[in-house]
Amino acid sequence: MTGNILEQITEQYHSLTRSGKRLADYIFANAHDAQYLSISSLAENSGVSEASITRFSHSLGLSGYNDLKLALAKAAYVTDMGEPLESSETITSEDSPGSIFGKLHAANVLSLNETLELLDENELSRAVDLLSAADRVFCFGQGNSMVMAMEAWARFSTATSRFVHVEDSHMQALQIALASEKDVILFFSYSGSTRDMEDVMRIAKKQHVSVVLITHFPKSPATEFADVVLLCGYNESPLQSGSVAAKMGQLFLIECLFYLFCKRNPEFYARARSSTAEAITRKLL
Repeated sequence: MTGNILEQITEQYHSLTRSGKRLADYIFANAHDAQYLSISSLAENSGVSEASITRFSHSLGLSGYNDLKLALAKAAYVTDMGEPLESSETITSEDSPGSIFGKLHAANVLSLNETLELLDENELSRAVDLLSAADRVFCFGQGNSMVMAMEAWARFSTATSRFVHVEDSHMQALQIALASEKDVILFFSYSGSTRDMEDVMRIAKKQHVSVVLITHFPKSPATEFADVVLLCGYNESPLQSGSVAAKMGQLFLIECLFYLFCKRNPEFYARARSSTAEAITRKLL
């Protein structure tokens, strides 16, 4: 597929099905917003089925919906640094270092503020219930989300040895195939829509392993498997994959979970944190 995807949709418009035309009309009217939507949200907003969106993507020579999102992002106005050109936080090569620093700061603050607004105390409490009662907590994620899973494992490792981090998706599947209903998965997936994640979650469901999911999209495929869903803020364009701002909200949620977790047994975890701090101090010069 080459060229502007919006021009390609226009050229094929009259040969589209009724649902295809309905979807195309929605995309034309919301080309910028569509790139940030999960397939479930786009289906709901446009009034077509998820299967229709997949067929629509294939008819344009794309492998699926994620390719369509990326094509829409590329079709939008972007800066000379490949950034979407629609917000006050957008960075260009013309920005001074001070301007870049200010915009990055604003994006990170926006992520924290949006995540705070999305916080649901009841869901956080349910998540901590599961984490506190678990024999083992598997911290999982793929790609950039794997980094967040490692952050969670490192944070909780200062207070307990029950948190486990596994990088490789094959090893994740093996671990959960041998897990029990006394174990829990803390899963990080900004999109909530990856094959490896779905594979692991299907095994978890079969093994009756509870899942706490941290994601941006409340109607993503992953939420169908999760027992608890915690939402992080910040709309990340497909062209901004791996942005620190998107991670900032997830880091905030890790801290919220950590302190609520320790609050359940403060004296015990205070001693544990003191012990781990002393152990690390010996490593320092």
